[in-house]
Amino acid sequence: MTTGQEIEKALKPFLAAEQIEVAENGKRVGAFAPFRYEVSTKGSQTLLHLWSEERNLVRRVLRLEEQSAARVVIETQQFGKRRPGKLELVCPARQRNANQLSRESFCASFGRLLAEQFPDERIESLTTAADLEHSFSGCYSRGLLRRGHRAWAVIAAGLGEDTETIDDILTFGLIWLNWTRRNAEEWSVECLRLFLPQGTSRLTQHRIHALSGAARVELYESHEVTNRVCRIDIQDIGNLATSLTPRRELEYTLAEAGDWVQKIRRIAPDAIGVGTPPGTRDVAFRFRGLEIARWHRGKIYFGHGGNRRELTAESWKEFERLVGELQKYRHPYVLETSHPLYRTQPERWLEAIVQGDPLRIHPRLDPTRIYSQVPAIAAGDRGIIDLLGVTLDGRLVVMELKASEDIHMVMQAVDYWLRVRWHQRQDNFHRFGYFTGIELQPKAPLLLLVAPGLRFHPALESMLPFLANEVEVMRVGLNENWRQGLQVVFRQ
Repeated sequence: MTTGQEIEKALKPFLAAEQIEVAENGKRVGAFAPFRYEVSTKGSQTLLHLWSEERNLVRRVLRLEEQSAARVVIETQQFGKRRPGKLELVCPARQRNANQLSRESFCASFGRLLAEQFPDERIESLTTAADLEHSFSGCYSRGLLRRGHRAWAVIAAGLGEDTETIDDILTFGLIWLNWTRRNAEEWSVECLRLFLPQGTSRLTQHRIHALSGAARVELYESHEVTNRVCRIDIQDIGNLATSLTPRRELEYTLAEAGDWVQKIRRIAPDAIGVGTPPGTRDVAFRFRGLEIARWHRGKIYFGHGGNRRELTAESWKEFERLVGELQKYRHPYVLETSHPLYRTQPERWLEAIVQGDPLRIHPRLDPTRIYSQVPAIAAGDRGIIDLLGVTLDGRLVVMELKASEDIHMVMQAVDYWLRVRWHQRQDNFHRFGYFTGIELQPKAPLLLLVAPGLRFHPALESMLPFLANEVEVMRVGLNENWRQGLQVVFRQ
């Protein structure tokens, strides 16, 4: 078993970094900036506590699995779970040089592949250089192919890129397509060609279905061994990774936890809400969006971050102290707005406010029929909150909530919209007990992008024109101090 001293030695160099990226079991937790940690020992157990202004995480350390100047991997045990997990900490600044060399190497090989696969077309440009002014990412190789007055925008991701980078390629591809069409004066840019490693294009293939014919996207997968590309039929989408949990199951779970729900909500009825997380038979208790306790098979475990213990008669006072701390710091009018409890999970806080007052967002919404993360998406927590509602005359409404600027908001929103549209066409909502007593319109759902008015990424303007006419989008801009009460600044 790894000692606390070994963990200290491995993590100490990271303290000087501006930012540390953390992932758990292959799923991104988020950026810790500034990065802080504490290693403590309780009996035979070594505990690791990571925190920043935005995040908080506690895990039991089993062993130090991997260590380098840019990356540390620790085998951990999460409270309440039997199986060990893996915590990966990466210093982007130290990894950048190695990644850049790898991407430049891929760019060179990608250029050779293009020359071989499209011999009648000339490579006009090809680069991996980032350009923050135009929102061009350095994670991809992008360029332009030309034949006479015809041209094709190209963008590619290498085999070494993580899943998140690969799945985000369509966002940056559309930005690149828009820029080339505006600036390639001598040529007509006919379409966008996307190149992804073999077996990684499914999500992108799915998202392309939300685009209009004006985008004209071709999708390819490249085989590293044969150095050949295969064009993917974007119409052959197959089954979607989406699911609906019957309402009766959720209601049964809530009823099972009913006594605990009443007891806990009595402490702070205006601040504590309950819900059933997608894919579970649990009940989550959230204080203004921040999960503080969870009911699981008749027992309650409380705490925030990863440090949880069972709620019993003996620990009830400790739980009340936690709620008291939240009432002090996670309050709309708190003076200490830099406190972690105030700043953490702002999207969840915004979700709680919107669910409590949905008519502020859209005056035609039915305030009694607002569902969170229905249907569920296998992609997990994307930093964006998905809400599904319905207007009084039966039109479905998809809402995407974001508390800060996010370049991927449009593509992630249409990802969810497509799944809602699919379930709508199958009449699954009525069959699974949602929107009972309401005759749903066959019309495609309205898509609301909801964020503080100054927090919409400028790149949205490049992407929205490429969406299909069926995807009707309305941007809802909120006041910056939305925690103190929702106000709509504009609807566009």
